[in-house]
Amino acid sequence: MPTPFVFVLAALCEIAGCFAFWAWWRLDRSPWWLIPGIAALIAFAWLLAQSDTAGAGRAYAAYGGVYVLGAVLWGWAVEGMVPDRFDLIGASLCLAGCAVILFGSR
Repeated sequence: MPTPFVFVLAALCEIAGCFAFWAWWRLDRSPWWLIPGIAALIAFAWLLAQSDTAGAGRAYAAYGGVYVLGAVLWGWAVEGMVPDRFDLIGASLCLAGCAVILFGSR
């Protein structure tokens, strides 16, 4: 599976897993939310380990840009928080950094 696709799936799992904990703790949802949350976080860790990147640190650094964009999109799609120009500019800068780390010639 191509690394950028792995990063997108990993971001979805990480954000969903963390949101499950957020919903339980901050939105007073049932503790049952924690079960799929934990499963999503396990899937996140497994997926990120599948990236075709030379080292763990580099994989995490490159993944960070995808995560930031995913978090902004999650906020919009799930929480109804429409991104403003600062969200979009910030996410774009993070994605650009991700691309430099991931695709830079070595």
